[in-house]
Amino acid sequence: MLFLVLPEVLVRRSGAAGVAFNLALAIPLLWRSRWPFPVFMATAGIAFVQWIAGERVLGDVALLVALYTVASRGSARTALVAAGILELGVVLALARWFHGEHIRSFVGLTGLVAAAAVLGRNVRNRRRLLASLEERAARLERERDQQGKLAAAAERARIARELHDVVAHNLTVMIALADGATYTLHDHPDEARAALETASGMGRRALAEMRRLVGVLREQGGDATATRDPQPGVAEIDALLERVRSAGLPVSYRVSPHARALPDGIQLTLFRIVQEALTNTLKHAGPSATAEVELVARAADVLVSVSDTGSPAAAAANGNGHGGSGLRGMSERAAVYSGVVEAGPRPEGGWRVAARLPLPGPDRAEDLG
Repeated sequence: MLFLVLPEVLVRRSGAAGVAFNLALAIPLLWRSRWPFPVFMATAGIAFVQWIAGERVLGDVALLVALYTVASRGSARTALVAAGILELGVVLALARWFHGEHIRSFVGLTGLVAAAAVLGRNVRNRRRLLASLEERAARLERERDQQGKLAAAAERARIARELHDVVAHNLTVMIALADGATYTLHDHPDEARAALETASGMGRRALAEMRRLVGVLREQGGDATATRDPQPGVAEIDALLERVRSAGLPVSYRVSPHARALPDGIQLTLFRIVQEALTNTLKHAGPSATAEVELVARAADVLVSVSDTGSPAAAAANGNGHGGSGLRGMSERAAVYSGVVEAGPRPEGGWRVAARLPLPGPDRAEDLG
């Protein structure tokens, strides 16, 4: 049934029947990529008819091509079935045409069958490996894009918090100073002038801070050694309180002596929490209110609280204000360091914001001791 490239398999007769069988074996191969196993079975059926007719044609090589296609595109079971059918054809061919040469012919023809099947499986495995690598590369690219988008969103959220803290605080103080200057313009022009100068200075500082934040965005992808201003920390709370006092809100301040040794990120978080809390106090506590800021650095954590003595109505308004982006921003900042923020009215009147931030590292107690 199977006649291939061995010398004794060469066609000895090339009549019309031989030409017909050659064409019949070759034509189905045109569809082998679309229907691998049906084409193989059709080719095997034609070869069986050829075996019955006793024709020996070189077109039997089409069986190897069909087997290769089945092995490279079908399952392992399908390839094994096709190889078994072709091996049966080898046995039939040996029984009819290769008398006395069974061993040598069987080894040669079986080797060709095995080579076609193994080559097809190798091509299939390589194709699947390449598809897997392409899929993995595409997945990694998608994950990289997603990580980039998440990082960009986180950076935008951070910049938005910074802008909110800077703009909201400075504008609140500037409005309070402008209102005070308006009230004292005629009776105390010197005080009004001082208030306006302070408001002007705060406006310039706010503008410089906004330019710094925008500069951080522009530096991405540019010069990594660009100079940046240091972020505010515990040391800058004193200047913050002076600006708040100049806006008409008396503030007392108690700070732990070890607070300046805290990590920079925690110091920035503490500064922004105090800044936001005092901004809301300026907005809602009323003209006769006072405020108190307390910052305590302990062995395992740091506590900060900002309380005021506003009226009940002012405390309710303060609570409404904290329900917006202010409290959310403070909570997000504290959550970065696994901290919590609590805000609410005090039993004796007024409003209180308290935050607790755990300190990193088991050796923090020695650092603060």
